[in-house]
Amino acid sequence: MRYWIVFLGGGLGSLTRYVAGTAIMTRYGGLFPLGTMIINVSGSFLIGLLMTLLTERWHLDPIWRMALVVGFLGGYTTFSSFEYESYRAIRDGGQWIGLMNIAGSVLLGYIAVWAGAVFAGHR
Repeated sequence: MRYWIVFLGGGLGSLTRYVAGTAIMTRYGGLFPLGTMIINVSGSFLIGLLMTLLTERWHLDPIWRMALVVGFLGGYTTFSSFEYESYRAIRDGGQWIGLMNIAGSVLLGYIAVWAGAVFAGHR
């Protein structure tokens, strides 16, 4: 059963990533991979929020962690895309774009995890 839960959550997360990334890049397109960065940062916030709620505040069945964190967020976040886009920007002469993407995603992602945990009432 848990495999199906992860499978379904991952599918929904991947679909959400595709729809959100496409919408962001359609509206704000350009050289900088803004869609991937926004997805990574929002995914970081959500993992901070959900892990704090699921492990410290609520006492729900562990299947929720499998569905939401392992499944949905595993499909939603795009760290492999982030790495490739950074590599590609640097390789193609856009050193500053690649470095801004790396620094921005890592720093903002960390801040988003912290904010999610604080928002959830981390003790």
